[in-house]
Amino acid sequence: MEITYKDLKNVSFPVFILPSDNWSERDGLIYLEGEILDDRNMPGNTLGLRRLQSPFKNMIKLKKSLNDQIGILKQPPLSYIDNKGRLFRYRKTKFAQLKYYKIKKIELKTVACIIWLSGINFPFKQARPPLFENTWAGVLHINGIPWVIYEFSTEKQSDTRRKI
Repeated sequence: MEITYKDLKNVSFPVFILPSDNWSERDGLIYLEGEILDDRNMPGNTLGLRRLQSPFKNMIKLKKSLNDQIGILKQPPLSYIDNKGRLFRYRKTKFAQLKYYKIKKIELKTVACIIWLSGINFPFKQARPPLFENTWAGVLHINGIPWVIYEFSTEKQSDTRRKI
């Protein structure tokens, strides 16, 4: 399956980067380059649970995980498997404006933080607060509308664009 930025809301994080897109399914087993990646015969809603319960202990190692959509956007187009075991290829299809805003306020919550930016009248939820010295946030805009914080910086950067 191939997805774009419009479909990222349906991805279950974390996702794992796969070394190739040469996957196949046979008898409930998902193979990648001939090695077992997932055992769908095992009970469990997540990839991790099924891999732990599987009698096959020589499964391919998943080396790098990404915990949010920005992680995918910053990678070159690659193949992935998400937390539910869905395989997909990410395809960059659109250019988005990257504009920088001064961080106005950070509200720390129990499992996330809320970031308010000057010039944007709604907050952004982030898993972790930025470093103290990062006082600027780069925000991706789709069709002129602020979408998601792409990065933080210590000083205002020039506005640019990124292919997402």
